[in-house]
Amino acid sequence: MIKFLDLGKTNKPYIPQIASATARIIESGRYLLGEELQSFENNFSHYTGTRHCIGVASGLDALVIILHAYKEMGVLKDGDEVIVPANTYIATILAVIKNNLTPILVEPDINTYNLDTQETEQAITKKTKAIISVHLYGKIADMPTIRQLADKYKLLVIEDSAQAHGAEINGIKAGNLGDAAAFSFYPVKNLGAMGDGGAITTNNEELAAVCSMLRNYGSNKKYQNRYKGFNSRLDEIQAAILNSKLKHLDTENQKRREAAASYCQLITNSKIILPAYSHSCTDILNDKSHVWHIFAIRHKSRNKLQKYLLESGIETMIHYPIPPHKQTAFHEWSTLSFPITEKIHNEILSLPLNNSLKQSEIKYICEILNLY
Repeated sequence: MIKFLDLGKTNKPYIPQIASATARIIESGRYLLGEELQSFENNFSHYTGTRHCIGVASGLDALVIILHAYKEMGVLKDGDEVIVPANTYIATILAVIKNNLTPILVEPDINTYNLDTQETEQAITKKTKAIISVHLYGKIADMPTIRQLADKYKLLVIEDSAQAHGAEINGIKAGNLGDAAAFSFYPVKNLGAMGDGGAITTNNEELAAVCSMLRNYGSNKKYQNRYKGFNSRLDEIQAAILNSKLKHLDTENQKRREAAASYCQLITNSKIILPAYSHSCTDILNDKSHVWHIFAIRHKSRNKLQKYLLESGIETMIHYPIPPHKQTAFHEWSTLSFPITEKIHNEILSLPLNNSLKQSEIKYICEILNLY
């Protein structure tokens, strides 16, 4: 069986470094807000090219805290509209709702799966105050155009970079393309912890200071609380794990590009829709705007194809089977229609792609796909 992802295998190269760091932390007796976290925050801010990094407990918390901080700063207020992709994981939208803000869902570009910038501009009203741009599957959204829209209408731009660690355009990395960014270090991510974890990056000093307090009960000094905050801290062990892996992130991302290039070269079944940005193998290998967190194909009979692949010993995943506006949690949206989003969610299928995937396994997967 070719697993979609075997975390035991992907983490194996890091075991000695992680074991050493874990022992060091246990012996130190400092498990939260210590030197390991400070080191990772410094390293990750340097890596993304931002002035500030604030480690938090999850990617969702990172988005929630960013929006909450803007409210504390008086930049946002209850009821303000925030544009979000209709084609995203539910966390993006939950962060907006949990802050008493109004999510405005916008269709994606069918080719990139990211925000359609023309649809985005049409959705802007006098109440719109921010755009959350998701770099879905590891592909950076059309940030130059989104930035132009934000400047034109005086909007905040917040990156949901949960799947785009290390992606960049024009030499600028995800996390440094908007006013603030949220990262997830969920174990399956390109930069994954061994548990939950997240981070906020920004160049805004005031925002960074408020976020730093909010993650720790709103405290600026022990037992003194300036804000009604959260308990959302990236712990010392996870920070050390991430520090160990960060050094190898660019190398790991290039391996993903190589695997993606192989898929695009070897899949010849005309009924399978490949990622639209896969014009040639050379393009993929040299395109740093995509880190291939997910290699997503589309097929009109997705469920049958998934069953066929499983019977052939190939495990796949669906990212994602149900769009947010069709989730029971958002019953008030049950009558909404987003045809492009729904089409993607009905046809999308994710193939195995990780640093332990062998070239022989990729060839086998492609052979089976071409026979379908």
